[in-house]
Amino acid sequence: MAGVFVFADMFIDRVKIRVTAGDGGNGVTAFRREKFVARGGPSGGDGGRGGDVWLEAGEGYNTLLHLRYNPEHNAQRGRHGEGSQKSGKDGEDVTVMVPVGTQVFDAETGDFLFDFTEDGQRFLAAEGGRGGFGNTHFKSSTNQAPRYHQDGGEGEYSELQLELKLIADVGLLGFPNAGKSTLISVISAAKPKIADYPFTTLEPNLGVVNVSEYKTFVVADIPGIIEGASEGAGLGDRFLRHVERTKLLLHLVDISSASGRDPVEDYETINRELEKYDVDLSERPQAVVATKMDALDDPERLEALRKRAKKDRRRFFEISSVTREGTQELVFAVSKMLDEMKEREKEATAENDEI
Repeated sequence: MAGVFVFADMFIDRVKIRVTAGDGGNGVTAFRREKFVARGGPSGGDGGRGGDVWLEAGEGYNTLLHLRYNPEHNAQRGRHGEGSQKSGKDGEDVTVMVPVGTQVFDAETGDFLFDFTEDGQRFLAAEGGRGGFGNTHFKSSTNQAPRYHQDGGEGEYSELQLELKLIADVGLLGFPNAGKSTLISVISAAKPKIADYPFTTLEPNLGVVNVSEYKTFVVADIPGIIEGASEGAGLGDRFLRHVERTKLLLHLVDISSASGRDPVEDYETINRELEKYDVDLSERPQAVVATKMDALDDPERLEALRKRAKKDRRRFFEISSVTREGTQELVFAVSKMLDEMKEREKEATAENDEI
């Protein structure tokens, strides 16, 4: 398997930053020496404009960790004007890089401000102050020698809450130890932590799955969700947020008896949490994947889950990540489903354009 996006040692998906744009430079009062011109004539230059603070999405960033330890971002102020009608230099802008998938909120009011969905998108977080006019600007027929200038404007200041939501084509859902981490390690080059105890995965993992030489899709291993997650139980709704952007959900269910739980109840519990969190999310295209087929000791458990998935009109797959049984077939099927969804989106867009 080829390329993979791997998160830093510490996954940070929420951070607060403070951005301050530069103040504008002051204009200046000055006069030139020129014969027959009152007081030599006004020659005060304008102040430079203050620098802006921009946020920009970059594909090279997959966490907000770099901002946790660097929350202050200040742009340069504009230089003051000078005599001989020389304008002050504009302050330099500051660009703060964030991952694609970052949402920006006003930290004080909670108002939503911007959503970074594509590489290279930019958002003006704080605008620099205007440069003040020098006394040359105030010359008129009735005031040939103005002895005043304008001060520069203040740069904007904002406290921003940044929240990262993963952007992936496919999200893996399921109880802790349903086999999500093992599956992503098999179908991509990602190497998540795997062990036989709950909440092994404490950070979302992204893996790039190669279907063919020129065809890939991105899968996100979302940490285990349990009953009450929508209210904050277990790892809480913090990780449910990362499912929101995925196009397709793969619902992994452990059908072995080792879990001590009923597969159908597990399936229904996770879907209840999705619906409580976001009704639209619960209606997202979803396929059901019976995992740990190599450890199946009661065929009735498998059949009961198959019937439940059929009742919900959801595609059903059987896999064992340990033996690789069914994993390649699952990858090809997921790729085909994503292609079909993309085609439907194109058709819907074309219809809307015609209307």
